[in-house]
Amino acid sequence: MKIGMVGLGRMGSNMVRRLLAAGHECVVFDIHPHAASELRKGGATVSGSLAGLVSELQAPRAIWIMVPAAVVEATLGELEPLLARGDIVIDGGNSYYHDDIRRAETLGKSGIHYVDVGTSGGVWGFDRGYCLMIGGEPDIVKRLDGVFAALAPGVEGATKAPGNGNGMGTTQRGYIHCGPAGAGHFVKMVHNGIEYGIMAAYAEGLNILRHANAGKQPKSAADAETAPLRHPEHYQYDLNLADITETWRHGSVIGSWLLDLTAAALKKSADLNAFAGHVSDSGEGRWTLKAAIDEGVPAPVLSTALTQRFASRGDEDFANKLLSAMRYEFGGHKEKHS
Repeated sequence: MKIGMVGLGRMGSNMVRRLLAAGHECVVFDIHPHAASELRKGGATVSGSLAGLVSELQAPRAIWIMVPAAVVEATLGELEPLLARGDIVIDGGNSYYHDDIRRAETLGKSGIHYVDVGTSGGVWGFDRGYCLMIGGEPDIVKRLDGVFAALAPGVEGATKAPGNGNGMGTTQRGYIHCGPAGAGHFVKMVHNGIEYGIMAAYAEGLNILRHANAGKQPKSAADAETAPLRHPEHYQYDLNLADITETWRHGSVIGSWLLDLTAAALKKSADLNAFAGHVSDSGEGRWTLKAAIDEGVPAPVLSTALTQRFASRGDEDFANKLLSAMRYEFGGHKEKHS
């Protein structure tokens, strides 16, 4: 299949490479011309504009947009007048699913089909493949099956699950048609909310292990502001987190790809000194919690994981000052700086 790719960043460029390797033809465009230079060597047709990209594709066209959610609207605004009835636009970024529903309706009035694809795989996707969560019209999604199959990990991407038999459905290959417009990004949104929670659990647990030698630390002077460590003999362990996470990777019930990446990071640097601990969020966690509230579904772990990211950026500093101020006002407690 011949397909256009708009956006050649960390994921888009590797997706093109994977499609080319599977025998698909790719016409590519990025606002930064240098981003396409290596892809040209690999066989992609490079266009200098969206209009040029559209002209290189035969109707009915399929164009995959792989740009940040904040610029999808502008990209579609420029792209839509260039398209014709029967063309397909695929948004593979992390758009809000409400926007997908609106965009599918708007483009549909011109006979243009819209497919939303939640794409997971990150910078490792070229080697590992991309897990795809797809929303859109069934016949249009089916038309794109060869593209999805080329991008997805395939059956070798995971061990065979109990009860799966010898099935070769798309789910066993790493992609799924979730439902109508917005369903793909809705599932990816919750996927990312879960990711926040898993990451927070690993981080908190490993931090407890890192401080398991608290009993060896110099004793603080006894005062009213510090809860003492009652049994320092219980915390005498100097633990190697790189070795522990590596061990957990082999047969542990909490094993995962995130654990693999965590173990790799700790091998590179036990103290992680290259990082400041400023953790961003790109919106999906917030949207997941909004959906939970709208549905009346409890999500305390995901909520805490998201707000902890806010805290990591210093957004709780004033609240902490207020806590200190209140303690001083009611009890004369002065701040203790360790």
